[in-house]
Amino acid sequence: MEKHVLVILPHPDDEAFGVSGTIALYREQGTPVTYVCCTLGEMGRNMGNPPIANRETLPFIRKKELLNAAKAIDITDLRMLGLRDKTLEFEDIDELANRFRSIIEEVKPSLVITFYPGYAVHPDHDATGFAVVHAIKQMPEETRPKLHCLAFSHDCVEKLGEPDVVIDVTPVRDKKIACILAHETQASAVMDRLPEKLLSKNPEIMKWVSTERFWTYKF
Repeated sequence: MEKHVLVILPHPDDEAFGVSGTIALYREQGTPVTYVCCTLGEMGRNMGNPPIANRETLPFIRKKELLNAAKAIDITDLRMLGLRDKTLEFEDIDELANRFRSIIEEVKPSLVITFYPGYAVHPDHDATGFAVVHAIKQMPEETRPKLHCLAFSHDCVEKLGEPDVVIDVTPVRDKKIACILAHETQASAVMDRLPEKLLSKNPEIMKWVSTERFWTYKF
């Protein structure tokens, strides 16, 4: 049982695909969850299918989607840092780590979840993971929270080994699906006709959304 979970990810929808089921399970146990979303994904290329946004309206729509997604999985504390999408790799790592560490020291999580640096495909994902690791590394070893990381590069299992934590989120699968579908501009772009497959309970998709996996970062 965790006393407080802190999730730090760069984009709206990052939480939906990788950790929303885990968040929903913690919330059903009464565990507080703080979600720090670094950007509004305003540089994203996906506008919905059919399009419901354009370049000017996208950040406002993605913010609304994020709020709806957080509500779907009962996130108690959502924080939007307002950093610029697709530029996190150019942020000063000490400054970004200091922002994260300030939040860590405030909420005192027993568990932090982020991307595994170097194994998360997108530069913003890796930059966020590096900064979170940097922040926690600066803490005295005895006060550090556990750090669970998402990884999905093609070589992640080869390089990192099998995931240390595999969570069956079947009991909250409907909440996870609702969280994914809240990101209307993004869901269809991830997989062909994903919203329809989720709503129709496609067996292959149901298996895909029933498990979440994490690697424990070893300092």
